[in-house]
Amino acid sequence: MLVRDAMSSVVLTIGPAHTLRQAARLMAARRVGAAVVLDADHCGIGILTERDILVSLGAGQSPDAETAGTHTTGDVVFAAPSWTLEQAAEAMTYGGFRHLIVLDDHEPVGVVSVRDIIRCWAPAKTRAAVMAG
Repeated sequence: MLVRDAMSSVVLTIGPAHTLRQAARLMAARRVGAAVVLDADHCGIGILTERDILVSLGAGQSPDAETAGTHTTGDVVFAAPSWTLEQAAEAMTYGGFRHLIVLDDHEPVGVVSVRDIIRCWAPAKTRAAVMAG
């Protein structure tokens, strides 16, 4: 199975000036654990995750004063839609993160998470039992 089969193609994108509170609200509303941060001024693509927000809050920083740009992971590992799920899982394990931005022709087309991979790898019978229970 390939990354394109597992990824979420609805990508939450935010700007670096969004506050952490704004980012958290958008992430919660969309039920996603990461937002792609697009910075047109620096031609960069970064990612802001739940963990980034928790680290900031745990450090006593204000979610209304801190911005996504300050807490964005800029050294991002990107996946291609044609990667296998094994390649994506290996990259996540090696890098110690749970989300990969999927790029196609240098544009973000999706995000694949550990949860997405597990969902694909879980046998259909197990998924049916979890959904019923």
